[in-house]
Amino acid sequence: MSRIQANIVLLIAAAVWGGGFVAQATAMETLGAMWFIGLRFAIAALATVPFVIREARKAEAPAGPKAIRAFILIGLALFGGAATQQFGLLTTSVTNSGFLTGLYVIIVPILFVVFLRRKPHWIIWPAAVMAVSGIYLLSGGDLGALNSGDVLTIICGVFWAIQVTLIGFFLERHGRPLLLSCIQFTVCAVLGLAIAYVTEPIDIKGLTEALPEVIYSGLFSSGLAFVLQVIGQRYTTAPQAAIFLSSESLFAAAAGAIFLGEKLTTTGYFGCAIIFTAMLIVEIVPELTRRRSAPA
Repeated sequence: MSRIQANIVLLIAAAVWGGGFVAQATAMETLGAMWFIGLRFAIAALATVPFVIREARKAEAPAGPKAIRAFILIGLALFGGAATQQFGLLTTSVTNSGFLTGLYVIIVPILFVVFLRRKPHWIIWPAAVMAVSGIYLLSGGDLGALNSGDVLTIICGVFWAIQVTLIGFFLERHGRPLLLSCIQFTVCAVLGLAIAYVTEPIDIKGLTEALPEVIYSGLFSSGLAFVLQVIGQRYTTAPQAAIFLSSESLFAAAAGAIFLGEKLTTTGYFGCAIIFTAMLIVEIVPELTRRRSAPA
């Protein structure tokens, strides 16, 4: 897969995630946050099992203990992000959640430098700032006073940044993107269902009413989108991946407008344009630099 194809895959993942914000928000009208997390990731894990089996048959060697431990660690980061985002949506809007989650665009390059001791392409920094600025404008440019949901969503952005960085780091060493996906889904499912069983009474009627959102989130927002993320990140860098994945806020705003009646302001349209520009320059500039530096 070329880098351009990988970035398109990541863009598709972001579109699916953006639509998932609405499902996440509406599901909690009748279903507890942890039940929602546990069930959606259980569905995602089961959906990826056949593909994991196929991947294992084609692999040259079985995944070792180090790979399993690494994938579990990624799953813990994913669970942290999913939990804080889900609880954050109880008291913050879909638009605010999209913006604040998008802060991982800035955090990923910082983690890239601090912990991995790698210098990303210089264009990543201005592009990351542009992406966050675009997300801010998309939210209307006025978040107001931060409430508890906003704070949780900021923490969610940190967890997403860790997850994106760890995927980029461990895929280089272990490969097996589908096994990684299945393991991280399983970790989230086990933790979510265990915590839900202890802390949240189950309501069968509420579960039935939220079932469409659970299925969408399980098969698409979790199963499809996270698998696309893992596959796409094999062929691009974590900072570049973060830029493309940040476009989920654009799709979240569109879904909010269509399904929840949220209005996109003129400022929001400027935000969309800035995000799109950031994605273009992070794709074009490194390619132009590579061509200029290549020997004749």
